[in-house]
Amino acid sequence: MTAYSIMMPFAPARSHQILPYAALTQWSTAHRLWQGQADISDPNQTFVFAAASGFRVPVGTGVLLMPNRHPATAAQLAQTLAMTTGHPVVAGYGPGAEALQRSLLGRPYRSPLTATREYLTIMRGLLAGERVEYEGEYFSCRFALRPVPSPPVEVGVGVLGPAMARVAGELADVAITWLVPAAHLRDVIVPALREGAEAAGRPVPRLVSIVPVALDTDGRDLPDVVIAGHSGHLRLPHYATMLRRCGIDIDTADPRAAATALIKGGAFLGGGLADVREQLRHHADAGADEIALNLSGVHVRHGETTALRELHMILEEVTA
Repeated sequence: MTAYSIMMPFAPARSHQILPYAALTQWSTAHRLWQGQADISDPNQTFVFAAASGFRVPVGTGVLLMPNRHPATAAQLAQTLAMTTGHPVVAGYGPGAEALQRSLLGRPYRSPLTATREYLTIMRGLLAGERVEYEGEYFSCRFALRPVPSPPVEVGVGVLGPAMARVAGELADVAITWLVPAAHLRDVIVPALREGAEAAGRPVPRLVSIVPVALDTDGRDLPDVVIAGHSGHLRLPHYATMLRRCGIDIDTADPRAAATALIKGGAFLGGGLADVREQLRHHADAGADEIALNLSGVHVRHGETTALRELHMILEEVTA
């Protein structure tokens, strides 16, 4: 059965801003609380603050960016987070956009796939309690984490296309998608995950689909909600490329046309409760083991109270 989770709809500028969403995760049918990369605050620390405030819930990072930290640091932070929350953690990472790689590293990864393989290999080894002796093109490690009693950490990777999905199949515990329509999951991502897993002789990773969604209430302008929450991602070349491969033509010069295309193409879900439930079912049928509800556009345009209320309504609808 597909689990339903909550995606933090904004990057908290103050740690206490996560608490209403952590509370909703703890008190509702939500499976996990997710947070992505943030320029303002680090999700690991924000999750620790929530746990220290009394909201010890399963959490996941979807996804943090590899150029920001060494994989040994990433593994240690994830292990610490699992100890603090008392729940399993999904530590999701990805190479990020080429512009970010150049900004932080001086030049982009020659091969993002190779860099990701190295990153996941080091993280998995350390979290398995091994002493890792690894010399890679981008990452090297001669280190071991001290073994401590802790809930497990699942190593995740952000996936948009078949090549990275095969890498996830080979090495990751969890594949994490963002803005990916259900048909692309079914026809491209899931087969590539299976291909990578079969080549490595290991189980197929769990698939987590982070899905942008909004209820189409009276007077709400859905394209405006899309622009409010996702205009940044629509400007990134790797997202535009993925969407075009899905048949969704994104015109970055016309944000409203791009937002409308996103809705029509099924990358952004909107409608009444029954409509949203049906659209989410398509993601489950396509192979998503977990769906994280992302109401970032609602939060930006209509505020926290509305976003929390709609999250609760959708969770009640899909888990009834």
